[in-house]
Amino acid sequence: MSNLVFYTNPQSRSVIAHWMLEELGEPYETVWLEYLTSMKSPEFLQINPLGKVPALTHNGAVITETAAICAYLATSFPEKQLMPSPDSAQLGNYFRWLFFASGPFEMAITVKSMQWPVKEENTRSLGFGTFDAALDVLESALSPGPYICGAQFTAADVYVGSHLDFAMQFGNLDKRASFESYVDSLKERPAYQRTQEICQQQVQQTDSQE
Repeated sequence: MSNLVFYTNPQSRSVIAHWMLEELGEPYETVWLEYLTSMKSPEFLQINPLGKVPALTHNGAVITETAAICAYLATSFPEKQLMPSPDSAQLGNYFRWLFFASGPFEMAITVKSMQWPVKEENTRSLGFGTFDAALDVLESALSPGPYICGAQFTAADVYVGSHLDFAMQFGNLDKRASFESYVDSLKERPAYQRTQEICQQQVQQTDSQE
């Protein structure tokens, strides 16, 4: 039995953490959960009282929140080189943009998708300021390329790339050329493609049982 146990649903943002696990290349056990049933079961609520996925257990530790799972795995398996080394000049970019995406950028996308009105005088109270400013700042982070941390692919790319992909798919941001080329390059990664295949197979299996 693997020390890594991953709790997920194939049609959720858990796919981001799933991709990270595939990039890691370590053995892991997958526990598929369904909304409103097994995801709200007493057994799973012991792991995540919110009854939400993804969740990960590893050597007795419980990790929830997608960005935290990505950061945890990169830190726990440094030999996989999914984060810059402690003495790298790129370490700051890694943490900065990983958590920018999980905080201000995700909030900006949420506000946009929910069509919540924001008065101009209230923008200074928001972590992302304005929606356009958030996009411009993130685009600037991608401009050196090819990845968030220059030549090194990291967990930050898993998280940032996934959020950009989802937002463009659902029409929550303009398909800027820089965003599209960045996401397209990430989709060529074998680990990304394996994740998609695994999740699609699980969806098909679930549908066939209904």
